[in-house]
Amino acid sequence: MAVMKIVTIGDPVLRQPTEPVTKITKKISRLIQNMIETMYAADGAGLAAPQVGISKKICVIDVGEGPIVLINPEIVSGSGEAIDVEGCLSIPGKQAYVKRMAEVVVEAINEEGKPIRIQGEGLLARALQHEIDHLNGIMYVDLVDKKDIFSVEGDE
Repeated sequence: MAVMKIVTIGDPVLRQPTEPVTKITKKISRLIQNMIETMYAADGAGLAAPQVGISKKICVIDVGEGPIVLINPEIVSGSGEAIDVEGCLSIPGKQAYVKRMAEVVVEAINEEGKPIRIQGEGLLARALQHEIDHLNGIMYVDLVDKKDIFSVEGDE
């Protein structure tokens, strides 16, 4: 396994819609393991493949209960509204309060190719929406007024 370079805002890969994964190959499995290692090394709660320069529909999330691997994820339902602070490994040193759905249901396949359904609320719901946005070329800064983005000390 290896820690990968995280690309930052301005890199075109972050703005491109990603390609679905059609087959889970050894290369995809290695990518997933490297993404998990990279997420932990960067002290992140999630990481999407575009953030490591790969335009594939893959993201990994860990909000404290172990890593969740999502391949070709889709939000199938959501409800409520929650506003909380978000940051992004691809936008170091910046954060903003972002409005998201309070609860979401996501369908995807896992690293073994099995269909999974995840119901998330709180931080998990926020992380799911944030990472799936990355897979569609959307970043949290697109969802807020630019004047509401603030700098965070020691996060660069």
